Amino acid sequence: MPNQPRVAKVLAALLVSMTLGAVILMALGNNPPSAGPFCLSSYYRLDPIEKAISSQAAQSHYRWNCIEIYYSNTQAGNIEQLASLSGLSSSEDINYHFVICNGLGGEDGQIQPTEKWQRQWSIVPGQTWYGSSQTIRICVIADDKTIHPTNLQIKRAEALVEALSRNFNIQPDYIYYPSNWK
Repeated sequence: MPNQPRVAKVLAALLVSMTLGAVILMALGNNPPSAGPFCLSSYYRLDPIEKAISSQAAQSHYRWNCIEIYYSNTQAGNIEQLASLSGLSSSEDINYHFVICNGLGGEDGQIQPTEKWQRQWSIVPGQTWYGSSQTIRICVIADDKTIHPTNLQIKRAEALVEALSRNFNIQPDYIYYPSNWK
């Protein structure tokens, strides 16, 4: 057979490459390569989206018809810190349904449901927001000037929006992102 030397060379090359790969992996041991800009292990370490959207109060499929995502205009924070910055006496008074942390105040990509979401209460219109009583507001910790949303925040926000729109039959036309959303 004229192909026998070629087959032998391919098998030898395969054996050498598999051996080298195994040696490299054993040398790495429990120290995997550092994570890039987005790491699945950090994504899966966070609580599931379904846990975040569950609430103490009963949820009606027709209660919500709109979702708005906006930036906190802060460089760091979580529910308690945002309440303090807003001059509120309690984090229960914060005027959004979810906060998505950026790693500076809470785990990167962590979704914190607020008391308003837990009780299925509407957001109170104010000086900076004039939405309806059927709008779900999601606050992403970022100011988009010096601190942009992290890749994990973006992925978690999109997963949260997808789960909410599926649960409450919210149409894509009624989902609003910041004008410079990545």
